[in-house]
Amino acid sequence: MVLPLINRIEAIYYPVLACVGVPVNLAAIVILSQGKCGLSGCVTRYLVGMAAADLLVVLSNPVLKWTREFHFQDSFLSITPVCRLLTVAEFAAIFTSVWLTVTFTLDRFVAICCEKFKRKYCTERTAAVAIGIVSVLGCAESAPWFFLFEHVYIINNVPWHCVPSETFLHSIAWGAFEMSHFMLTACTPFVFILLLNIMTASRVLSASKVRRALRGRRDGENVEDAELKNRKRSVILLFCISGSFILLWGTYVGHRFYVRISGNYVYTSTSDPSFIAEHASRMLQILSTCTNTCIYVVTQRKFRAELLRVVTYPSKAILKLCK
Repeated sequence: MVLPLINRIEAIYYPVLACVGVPVNLAAIVILSQGKCGLSGCVTRYLVGMAAADLLVVLSNPVLKWTREFHFQDSFLSITPVCRLLTVAEFAAIFTSVWLTVTFTLDRFVAICCEKFKRKYCTERTAAVAIGIVSVLGCAESAPWFFLFEHVYIINNVPWHCVPSETFLHSIAWGAFEMSHFMLTACTPFVFILLLNIMTASRVLSASKVRRALRGRRDGENVEDAELKNRKRSVILLFCISGSFILLWGTYVGHRFYVRISGNYVYTSTSDPSFIAEHASRMLQILSTCTNTCIYVVTQRKFRAELLRVVTYPSKAILKLCK
């Protein structure tokens, strides 16, 4: 059977994404955990948590789901109970990754816009508690997915593969659950991040104007404003991370809304624009798990230095042994 073009692209795309996503997220975890990137303790914890969640998404989605689906269809991972567990793990990892992006955005909003509250909120302890709560909620929210799938066929009393059950497809209660899952993992975080970024940008612009005006009144002052520079660095990191999330999830959210509003749940063919849009939006959504490390490389000088040290360490060690 010849696969449609979009599926042939996916069959190559997901293994490549897995080969990139696993090492870059592992590198981010190792480098950030050392605390040598010039970031505050709470920011470091959030970034490590986000990298760990992204790594779990890469393992559960491109590796164990789509690479298996396209290249290893008859492996033990396709046994129905295992397939159900992998689905729960996938949704829990995506929920955690998304909401850690929200909590990080909220932390930076408080740090920049709420001077009186930031000393109590922007701490390593608060970051650890937030990461723990988000992780537990992700597991709890995703657990019902285990019961929404059934086997395709049974061979030697072993059920194989997972498809949505008839109960799920025709139940109002399960339909409401699916809609609430979409709202919690895509729509609500998307709106929160967008609004927090707008408020943060507005605050930064107004504060920068005031500081420049005050410094301009001081005769002969040429000293660089260190606070403004640090705030600018923090804002760039925030906007790059949350901005990439908005761009890469925007197509997915838009397509899901289109399907809900139009009621177009059945595709006429594999060349149906809605079918292609669904698969393309899914690829962009999962790509968001690999972008944060690239953002750190571009925006954080010390992270670049640490990454270069990690990458060149094996070759230096081999040269040292040869001498």
